[in-house]
Amino acid sequence: MDDTSKITNRFLVWITKTKGVYVNMNIAANDKKKFLRQMMLLRHCELTTQDMFFQCRVPGFCHIYVGEEASAVGVCENLRKDDYIVSTHRGHGHCLAKGADPRLLLAELYGKKTGYCQGRGGSMHIFSKELGIMGTNGIVGGGLPLSIGCAMHAKLRKNDQISVCFFGDGASNQGTFHESINIAAVQKLPVIFVCENNLYATATRITETTLIENIADRAVAYGIPGVTVDGNDVMAVYAVAKEAVQRARNGNGPTLLECKTYRHYGHYVGENANYRPKEEVKEWLERDPIKLFSNLLIKDGAMTQSDVEQMETDVKNQIAEAEKFAFESPFPDASEVLQHVFAERD
Repeated sequence: MDDTSKITNRFLVWITKTKGVYVNMNIAANDKKKFLRQMMLLRHCELTTQDMFFQCRVPGFCHIYVGEEASAVGVCENLRKDDYIVSTHRGHGHCLAKGADPRLLLAELYGKKTGYCQGRGGSMHIFSKELGIMGTNGIVGGGLPLSIGCAMHAKLRKNDQISVCFFGDGASNQGTFHESINIAAVQKLPVIFVCENNLYATATRITETTLIENIADRAVAYGIPGVTVDGNDVMAVYAVAKEAVQRARNGNGPTLLECKTYRHYGHYVGENANYRPKEEVKEWLERDPIKLFSNLLIKDGAMTQSDVEQMETDVKNQIAEAEKFAFESPFPDASEVLQHVFAERD
């Protein structure tokens, strides 16, 4: 058995051992349905983005979030509108889970004037002050210090806002990871570090760069809680994130949360990702977070198969309307090219 098989099996064995731990959480049926709908929204917005990229409607590189939806939804369902999130190059899902309008998000990806940044940011620089989305980020580990700034801002204002930083396993080996967690721990800042461990930093496997099994184990070095969770189980993510959010709001400092998950496609749209073993991909695709959760809701009697199919149809229609809005929106006028480049004097 090679290292690839060993690490994959360890992940799947760990997930099997923890499976069902949070199933009995006291969550209303309507809230569970919302979780499922949100994950479907993320999924179909990203699949549409992928299709439109191949039609040359989305300029620049594009990294989609398909397969990791339970992580964003499980965390963001615990947040308030005025809480902050700092995202990554694979950030569309985080933005949608925080409340972004898919019409405005797709318009931004298309470089249109109606987008969140008037078409100036694109896929890797989506920002919305109103929603507390402090930017997707194309720099690996670049969002970690920004989340610290947001958390310091919240602490100084004493308004119990919190900051959440999403990052990948590759970023956990950057200096910004260690520096940011250290200062957050020492100052007890209201921040949650969410590592979405999908086993690959671009094409580099985690076994080639990291010897420990769980990235969350690094939390002990900074004296803060570290929790590893099945990142494809939205209920499990929601549960551990809820505890971390309460800890941060109560002034008890940060938590390092590791979500073990897997992206269904390549690092960026168009990459074939043939560096991943076929058997590994097959095993993870069988643990599709949307499939797992919809099956659970059907089994528990909260929804029928027909209900799930109708929900997905409604979501697809919503995304189709959003794509139409984005496509028909105007591009920024060339005369506005210097707007927002220089600060305007009063």
